[in-house]
Amino acid sequence: MPDGIRLQKALAAAGVASRRASEEMIAAGRVSVDGQVVRRFGARVDPESSEIRVDGMRVVTAPDKLYFALNKPRGVVSTMWDPEGRPTLADYTGQTDERIFHVGRLDTETEGLILLTNDGELANRLTHPRYKVVKTYIAKVPGPVPHSVVREIRGGVELEDGPVEVDSFRVVDNDAPRAMVEIRLHEGRKHIVRRLMEAVGHPVADLARTQVGPIDLNALKLGTMRALTSREVSELYEAAGL
Repeated sequence: MPDGIRLQKALAAAGVASRRASEEMIAAGRVSVDGQVVRRFGARVDPESSEIRVDGMRVVTAPDKLYFALNKPRGVVSTMWDPEGRPTLADYTGQTDERIFHVGRLDTETEGLILLTNDGELANRLTHPRYKVVKTYIAKVPGPVPHSVVREIRGGVELEDGPVEVDSFRVVDNDAPRAMVEIRLHEGRKHIVRRLMEAVGHPVADLARTQVGPIDLNALKLGTMRALTSREVSELYEAAGL
């Protein structure tokens, strides 16, 4: 691609590694462009359209693509604007002037991880249950939670709009009067976690999403946002089958 930029420069600009380290990866045959392994340092690529992979994982080199993680506080609406004047995600995205949108939603009273991006293809994959990208939630419920309820949830629970099958369910803390449970599932029906726990007699008191696919909150403070690393973006693409 004569009008493109050198492959090692594209990798370095994407934050994969320094230009020298990128050259070493190219020489070792770890880098492919549009399905072909490239070993030439002089190879040129189009960052906007070339599909570049390192060790089989996709590297996003388009300079206009943005990816963020936000730890949404309770009481914030999962929209970029609210006609009622309530706090929205836009109140926490001050570090970028580019138009970004949220990947899925969290209930107003649910806090935790929400991703924001301008990458429509990835956003669609992350939210569509067909691609089975797992989301992890921690909920406080009335405790203790008996083993019979754990078995019931793991076996699948019938709701008014159809069955819900969790990817995993475990009790983190089983004290009375409050227990803490972890629910992992790949579907995103409205209020699905709250309705699930209500159906088994343990309504949610507090709820937080801690992980979306390979991305977790880690030390991200409530009400703050950070840019995802190139490695995290590559892991999201892999989780979404891209």
